[in-house]
Amino acid sequence: MAKILDGLKVSKDIKKEIKEEVTKIVESGKRAPHLAAILVGENGASKAYVNSKVKDCKEVGFGSSLLKFSDTISEEELLAEIQKLNNDPEIDGFIVQLPLPKGMDQEKIINAIDPKKDVDGFHQKTLEEWH
Repeated sequence: MAKILDGLKVSKDIKKEIKEEVTKIVESGKRAPHLAAILVGENGASKAYVNSKVKDCKEVGFGSSLLKFSDTISEEELLAEIQKLNNDPEIDGFIVQLPLPKGMDQEKIINAIDPKKDVDGFHQKTLEEWH
């Protein structure tokens, strides 16, 4: 017989466990983990998703940063912002919310993310390790 999974309960349980771990980290004198998100453009679904991640971070005690850019940002400017996050020791991981504006090389952008900070796991190196 199939067992029905209560996704909402599982989600709440996992968040509770994460919050407890973050509390222990902070109580030990270390800083809380910090997640950043890059959002390019005005896609409503992307905005909602990223805002939910910011809310989740707050709920479990993570730091979070949301970097919003116009869809007119150049690929070079976006790559420079990714490099800043790659080199920022206060940022533990980040996402570049997809889809990106037309004309941007999505694969190039994703592969510019340091695999150690690639929260989505879309970097080519990560995908190769999974297969």
